[in-house]
Amino acid sequence: MGTGNGHRGGEAGDGPPVALVTGGSGTLGGEIAGVLSRRGYTVAVHACTDVAAAERVCAGLPGPSAVVVADVTDADQVSAMMATARRHGPVDVVVNAAGHMTVGLLAAQRIDDWRRTIDVNLVGPYLVCRAALPTMLRRRRGRIVNIVSPAGDRASPGQTAYSASKAGLIGMTRSLAVECAKRGVTVNAVSPGFVDSKMTAAVPPRTRAMLIDRVPLGRVAEAAEVARAVEFILGCDYLTGQVITVDGGLAL
Repeated sequence: MGTGNGHRGGEAGDGPPVALVTGGSGTLGGEIAGVLSRRGYTVAVHACTDVAAAERVCAGLPGPSAVVVADVTDADQVSAMMATARRHGPVDVVVNAAGHMTVGLLAAQRIDDWRRTIDVNLVGPYLVCRAALPTMLRRRRGRIVNIVSPAGDRASPGQTAYSASKAGLIGMTRSLAVECAKRGVTVNAVSPGFVDSKMTAAVPPRTRAMLIDRVPLGRVAEAAEVARAVEFILGCDYLTGQVITVDGGLAL
């Protein structure tokens, strides 16, 4: 493990540091959990409904881990999840990788689908950060990494709710970084391009082909490539309020 303020060992009596990965049961979340485990963290792997997938992620990690379960849109469940994670040590790292996507034209989109996308992708990170920050600020150390998207700052037809949620999360990341900087807590974001995952499997083939065609490198991203950007953030003390884009040149 490195020596940055977000990834040192715990203080005397605190136990080893813990990293919480929301959406850890997913493809990208699982890869991020692997990076964190290899860096020496106890990893709390979050699932909302697919507990079996989170258990499989934990089984493949080289270090200690635990499954935590919550709907990240529910404040009480998020508080309980954070309390469970803290039983294993101080939560020094939070990666908000839980995500939800609905595809469809705004004029025909159900309001429940819109709200669920905003709640998971924007309200969820707010609730998780709110639960994690008091201890991080008191300890004057911590890393928060939010997973955003190129859809947050460029047009993405058929993804109005998703784009709005990720644009909001980018804004939250930057403002929260300023709020936390003097207490030694950094807040950054990683913006992946199109990654093969359970979430993107719902994208219609025609839309998928269109998205790949817009990528200069001409292919989808591998989850491990995105996870390495998270690892870079963990190792850089002087980085906060930034969006690290890993999209094969899509945003150019």
